[in-house]
Amino acid sequence: MSVLKKLASETASYGVSTILGRSLNFLLVFIHTAAFMPGELGVNIKLYSYVAVANIIYTYGMETAFFRFAAEDKMKYYNIIQSAILVSSGLFSVILIVFSKSIIAYLGYAGKENFLIWLVLILAIDAITAIPFARLRLEKQTKKFVKAKIINILINVFLNVFFLLILKKIAEGDYLNSLQPLAKTLYNPKIGAGYIFLANLLANATFLYFLRKELFDFTFTIDKQELKKLFIFAYPVMLMVLASTFNLLFDRLLLERLLPEGFYPQRTSAEALGIYGNVYKLSIFMALATQAFRYAAEPFFLSKTDDKNSPETLANVTKWFLITCIFIWLGVCLNLDWLKIFFLRKKIYWEGISVVPILLLANLFLGVYYNISVWFKLNKKTYFGTIITLIGLAITILFNIILIPQFGYLGCAIAFLISCFSMTALCYLLGQRYYPVPYHINSALGYIISAGLLIYGVMQIEFDNLWLSIPYHILLLILYTLGVVIVERKTIIPLRIRDKYAFLK
Repeated sequence: MSVLKKLASETASYGVSTILGRSLNFLLVFIHTAAFMPGELGVNIKLYSYVAVANIIYTYGMETAFFRFAAEDKMKYYNIIQSAILVSSGLFSVILIVFSKSIIAYLGYAGKENFLIWLVLILAIDAITAIPFARLRLEKQTKKFVKAKIINILINVFLNVFFLLILKKIAEGDYLNSLQPLAKTLYNPKIGAGYIFLANLLANATFLYFLRKELFDFTFTIDKQELKKLFIFAYPVMLMVLASTFNLLFDRLLLERLLPEGFYPQRTSAEALGIYGNVYKLSIFMALATQAFRYAAEPFFLSKTDDKNSPETLANVTKWFLITCIFIWLGVCLNLDWLKIFFLRKKIYWEGISVVPILLLANLFLGVYYNISVWFKLNKKTYFGTIITLIGLAITILFNIILIPQFGYLGCAIAFLISCFSMTALCYLLGQRYYPVPYHINSALGYIISAGLLIYGVMQIEFDNLWLSIPYHILLLILYTLGVVIVERKTIIPLRIRDKYAFLK
């Protein structure tokens, strides 16, 4: 249990920046849906989808390679990898900026090349700070990591509030009319939702300040032989993450194209994309737990390649990770009645709320997949990750093509769930052959099925009064928690308490 406590402590530390920070960032959904209609946010959803893919190409798996080879000579590989990323990110950025006008026109947003230039600069900053952030994780400089991430998020939120709730509203004459001439000078309505990109860029620029020591504390080094070795290790990881990211985003890239005209009465395909893209963000709570855990778990397990107890530790970690995700799934789904009111400010967005439980379950399986996939990194068989994620991507594309014309964005959610479950099952079956781990399969299935039945049952009963629905849902969550405590009593309840109460033995 001491190993689990250590990992839990590190996960909690990274969770401060990840969960607290991303939760603050999640408030942007409140701001964006209040400021813009779904059709206006479609450009942001689509361009950020492309950015997520480009981000992986900019770093091409070198973050994982750094964790793997840093044990041999940390600064040697830090110098080599950081130098390579500086050169490649600079080259990529120059090409994208030079051809920004043509690229943005091809994507269907002619005249908005400034959006693309801002996004390219965001990508460049993210790339050149990726390895310094990885170094902080490796050196256990958690406070510095957390500080940089949280301040970045706070600045991003502040700038969104300033541009979209203050400057925009004053310029439109909603209040403080005496300042309207100044606001009209500073706020350009033609930029509109593009201020979201600008705020992101200005916030990301703070990383350069916080990581100035790590950014300058390296010697520019190009070692072709070592780079070849690093790339051989990293490129399967890059392909795996790339396929995984496409898997996450392909629904938003395909929805607008595949949705039949008039599928949603009085809604355009751009509006459907805006609704789905913003409702999708309610599933971010599951992604937060996964990301916080991965920050701590990846360097933790990769540093224990020779530990004979690793399989049992991984099994126990996976069990408690899944239980945590179950509670997130329940917590969000049992509170959708007020979450949609608070975060999705225009009622038009509520039309897509029914997909949230499916998206959360899909992200749960995806989190478990990331957790158990550590076996092919430990065994240096990273190509298995590429194969699995490519299969998952193929499933996503296939089922989106089949289901979107029939079910709209509900088809997107179902396709994503099928893909994530398939990847998890395949990773488990292959892992048991090459790196056997005694996972708690029966308890995992029990928790998933019982939570799913509870969510389904709750969704059949609707309350018009929040004063009734909220206490009712909280009571159900408490009862489920008590059930988990009883099932896991031998692990979490002290022996002296179990001896006192016979039903806990």
